[in-house]
Formats: sequence, structure tokens, C-alpha cells
Amino acid sequence: MATNFHHISVMPEEVISGLSVKPDGTYVDCTLGGAGHSSRIASLLSACGRLIGIDQDEEAVAAAKERLAGFACRVDIVHDNFRNLAQILDELGVPAVDGVLFDLGVSSHQLDTAERGFSYMQDAPLDMRMDESAAFSAYDVVNTYSEDDLDRIFHDYGEERWARRIARFIVDARKEKPVETTGELVDLICKAIPKAVRRAENGHPAKRIFQAIRIEVNDELGILSEAFHAASDALKPGGRLVILTFHSLEDRIAKNALREMARGCICPPELPVCVCHHHPELKLLVKGTKATKDELAKNTRAKSAKLRVAEKLPPFVEEGGAA
Repeated sequence: MATNFHHISVMPEEVISGLSVKPDGTYVDCTLGGAGHSSRIASLLSACGRLIGIDQDEEAVAAAKERLAGFACRVDIVHDNFRNLAQILDELGVPAVDGVLFDLGVSSHQLDTAERGFSYMQDAPLDMRMDESAAFSAYDVVNTYSEDDLDRIFHDYGEERWARRIARFIVDARKEKPVETTGELVDLICKAIPKAVRRAENGHPAKRIFQAIRIEVNDELGILSEAFHAASDALKPGGRLVILTFHSLEDRIAKNALREMARGCICPPELPVCVCHHHPELKLLVKGTKATKDELAKNTRAKSAKLRVAEKLPPFVEEGGAA
């Protein structure tokens, strides 16, 4: 299975440029996937360099072990969720790093492997677990959540204007039998959305609902802000934090977290002088750049991608004092 893991890395040159890789540096890829970005990082590292790859998908971990074998640098591959970044670095004995990468969202391999249940284009059991050892799956969301809870996640995570109607159709259908496959779910979504609306809108009618369920199953948004702060805490001065997002919800969290960490004074605006003594920890370098036309022509999945890059600032030293 590992050798069949296929994923096209998005904005690879921009990611490497954003990380500003030092040959002897230590870098963390929090979303290892098929090691596309990581293999580029590893190729730039010397024998004194170190690459740490994290992924909760066992297939990704297996593929990465194969792809990253033979590089000069030290490679540590960890099967875990990046929400545990601080603990992972502590267990590896790594006090600080030179760069951290988050390439968010679902991988090409996960979408293209029908039995994983991520795709609305292929009929498969309802699953969508990025960590296949987890007990909770898309089946549980679709078949146990109340109409109100389904409406909430469809609206909040999918930004779907027909959320309530789709939720009602699902709840009515499962009174007869559980909704067991992606195909059954797609049929219900299509029945819930009026034909005229489906014809007028671009894209597949199930896209936003599948996104919402996937986010709920894997708690994709709930872990982001804390993980971004943990990454910043782990950076050495001058180290880089690179975040690649693929939809507006995760990008909004990334933008707000980076803006918060790049902010100086947080005093109320009515105060004439600063009394908070708060200083920024990051400097924003790239604020939401998109893939080039050339890349989009080769990889349509890069269409929604946005890249953000920040640099760790040195600790502020009060005049005549210590940091």
C-alpha cells in the first residue's frame, strides 16, 4: 500500500522558499502525507540536519518511510496528530526547531482511495477517518446526530445554505434504514437540493456536505489555533511557520492566529500610552498567496490553496534588562 500512496504537493516551490531551509536546521512537517514537501526539505538538509514528519494516517506514515529513506539528514517519522506537537518534540528531545509546515486538508491519496469514503465521486462505506484506528467515523455523524446537529455542522463547516433541508432528508431516510455509503448520502443530498439550484450552481452539490462531515469526524478546525501557537512556541528566532490552507474556514483560523501572534500592543485604543507591554512573537511575511496559473493547469486541487508564512522574532529585551 505504501508504494501506491499518491499525492501531488501543492505550491512546493513557494513552501520551500517560505521555510528558507538551512542545511543544518531542524524542520517539522506536521502533515507528512506522501512526503512530497518533506522529501524536498530533506534533499536540502545535510547530515547534521533533521526532519520530523507527523501524520495520523498509517498509510501516509508507511509511504513516507519509503520515500524518505536514504537522505543524508536524520529523519524521525511519528504516527500521531499534530495537536500533540509540543509533546512530540519533547519526547524526541527537540527544544526548538528552524521551521514548521502545516499542509492542511485531505490528501489526493485519501480522496482517490474509494474505500476511505472521503470522495463524493465514488461509492464506498461512510468513513472519512484520517486516522483509521479511530472509532468515530462519518457513519456515526450521519446516523446518530440529531437534525439540529447535522444542520449546525453543514452550516458552520460546509457553509451550505440548504443545510436544514439536507439534515431533514437524512433524518427521514434513516428511519427506514441506516445511511451506509457515500452513494446513498449523495443521493439524499441531491434530492434535498432543488433541481433548479443544482443546475445553476457550479461544482458538485455534495462537496460542501462532505467537507463538513470530514471536518467533524477529524476535528480539523478545533485543533488548529492551538497547534499554530505550539508551532510558534517551538521556533527558534528567525525560524519560519508555513501554513497551506484549502478552504475559507481553516484559512480564517490561520489568518487570525498569525495576526494575533504578530500583534504588538493589545491595550484598549482609548489608553494614551501602552501599559500591557505585549510584544509580537511573529513577523508576517506572506499573507495568503495563491498557486500560479501554471500550477493550476497541472493540478486543479491547488485552486483553493492559500499560503501564509511568518517568521519568529527574537525575544524582546527591555532596555537595561533581560529577555
